[in-house]
Amino acid sequence: MSTKKATATKVPAEGKDGLKEQAKQFYTTMYRIRRFEEEVFEFYKRGLMPGLAHLYLGEEAVATGAIACMRDDDYVGSTHRGHGHMVARGADLNRMMAEILGKKTGYSKGKGGSMHIMDMSKGFLGANGIVGGGIAIATGAAYSAKLRGTDQVALSFFGDSAANEGTFHESLNMAAAWDLPCVYVIENNLYGISVDIRRVTREHDLYKRAAAYGMPGVAVDGNDVFAVRDVVQKAVDDARAGKGPTLVECKTYRWQGHHVGDPAVYRDPEELAEWKAREPLVVLEQKKLLTAKEIAEIKASVDAEIAAACKFAEESEYPDAAEAYADVFVD
Repeated sequence: MSTKKATATKVPAEGKDGLKEQAKQFYTTMYRIRRFEEEVFEFYKRGLMPGLAHLYLGEEAVATGAIACMRDDDYVGSTHRGHGHMVARGADLNRMMAEILGKKTGYSKGKGGSMHIMDMSKGFLGANGIVGGGIAIATGAAYSAKLRGTDQVALSFFGDSAANEGTFHESLNMAAAWDLPCVYVIENNLYGISVDIRRVTREHDLYKRAAAYGMPGVAVDGNDVFAVRDVVQKAVDDARAGKGPTLVECKTYRWQGHHVGDPAVYRDPEELAEWKAREPLVVLEQKKLLTAKEIAEIKASVDAEIAAACKFAEESEYPDAAEAYADVFVD
């Protein structure tokens, strides 16, 4: 199996017809993720959010482009940095924000918080507080689909440092050996907490690891939503056709520290500035598929959505302490 780098697309492959509508959808989803995460950060700074959150700011093109390739009955496995994945999957923003604030109107009735949001009705297997933990969960979903004889596909997101966890190797080996319909997406934002992946891994192109398992591996510009979509769509189509798994490395960058309380002093400010200069929204804007007016309209609409979600979450009630042991087990 080959490993390769994909080049960014200047004009998406499908030509001009339908491009504007696709660009609108992509811009809307990416801006929705951006604004959602900004407001989560504001809640944290105001002391209204219990615990911490790991923000997806700067990585919006990965979730948006990849999840656009999935059917409604497919599966999505997430990480501790999972808000962006869930927003891209079409989750209810009100319930998401309420869950982050620990309110009973949230997805898990306020008991899951930021790192354990899930929505099985959308095949979203849940954010996960264990580094690399979601890889095996998505692999299991793919195995289930194969056993049941469906053509469902599982999409597994994880970070660069999770690729050094044992579950990464175990899962990819299993998926390759049994041709499981799973697409593995490395969101390489260069840092695992404060550790620069380039300091602890000799081969910096992580997609090349696919060759060891006999599966295709490809790297793509993780800030170009159309490029991500094109690469992941090929991988999803192959998986659905019974051709087995693919490893995709999306090269991107997180703007904030590891979590909302991390000042990220370990990073070079110039490096951050360089990545921000070509962040996902800017990259899409530079394709000239949307007018300034259309972009302004998208932003106004999304801003209203996010404001409503924040209001809903703040006004919702906290769960009663008597419910602490409810929903622990399922009959």
